[in-house]
Amino acid sequence: MKKLLFFALFALWGTQALAAVNIVATTSSMGMLSRTVGADLVKVTELAPPDRDVHTLQIRPSMLQALRQAQLVVSIGAELEQSWLTPAIEGAANPKILPNTNGYFEAAAQVSLMDVKTNADRSQGDVHPLGNPHIQLDPVRMADVALALAERLAKLDANNAARYRQNAQQFKADVNAKMPQWQKLAANSTGVLLYHKDANYLLSRFNIPLLAYIEPLAGVPPTASHILSLVQQFRGKKGVILHTVYQGNAGIAQLSQQLGWKHTALPLEPANNSNSQAYFKLIEQWLTAAH
Repeated sequence: MKKLLFFALFALWGTQALAAVNIVATTSSMGMLSRTVGADLVKVTELAPPDRDVHTLQIRPSMLQALRQAQLVVSIGAELEQSWLTPAIEGAANPKILPNTNGYFEAAAQVSLMDVKTNADRSQGDVHPLGNPHIQLDPVRMADVALALAERLAKLDANNAARYRQNAQQFKADVNAKMPQWQKLAANSTGVLLYHKDANYLLSRFNIPLLAYIEPLAGVPPTASHILSLVQQFRGKKGVILHTVYQGNAGIAQLSQQLGWKHTALPLEPANNSNSQAYFKLIEQWLTAAH
C-alpha cells in the first residue's frame, strides 16, 4: 500500500514538473516578472548577469542550451538585445521561440515607449528607432507587462490561465499600493544628470527633473570638451549624478568633483533569481539616490 502511494505521489509530482513552462528571460528583471506571474508553474533561466550591459552581451554555449529547451523567451525588446539574442535564437534552432510565435515575448511591445524615432540613423548615436527600451525601472509599465505576460502564458498553458492572471493582477495591486510611498520618496529632487538614457522612465514616472546626459550621444563615451561643457552649464547649481555599475567612465568622477555633486553607481537590474520585493527595493534605491 505504501509503495502504491509512493508511486502515485511520484507520478503526480512528475506530471506537475512536466507541466511547468520553461522560460528563458534575457535579464533578471524579465526573470523576476516571469517568476512573479508564473510562480511554481514556470521554470526560469536568466541569460544576462545584472551587472552587464545588455546591449553588448556575448553569446555563450549555456545560452544556446537554455534556448534549445525553452518554451518561451521573455525579452525586454525594442531591439535592446538584438545584437546577441537574434543570432542566439537562430543558433538554438528551436522553432517554438522564433519571433512572431507564442514562444517569443517582448515586454517593450506591450506598452507605449518614449523617444520613438521615425528617421533614426547612426549619426545620432546608438539609437533605438522603436523607442527607448529601458522600461524596467518604471513599475507601472512593468505591471502592464505582467498582465500581458499572463495572457501569453495562458495561451501556452491554458489549464493554469486563471492563476497566471491572478498573479499578474496581484503584482499590479502591489505596485499601486507602493506608488504613494515612492512618490513621497521622489519628491523635491533637485534633478538628475544621467550617464545614459536608461533611467528616463523612472524619472518621468516620478516627475524627477532630468538635467542632461554625460554621453554626448547614446552609446558614445564623453569627451573632455563635453565634460567641460557640462561643468560650465551646471556650475553653482544643485543636482546628483546617477549611472549604472558598468558605466565606469572617468568623466563621471571628474564631473562629480568639479560640480561638487555626489555620484552614485546603481544596478539597472535586480539580482539574479529575484522576486518582486527585490525589484521594489531596486526602485526605492534609485529614488533615494535621486536626492
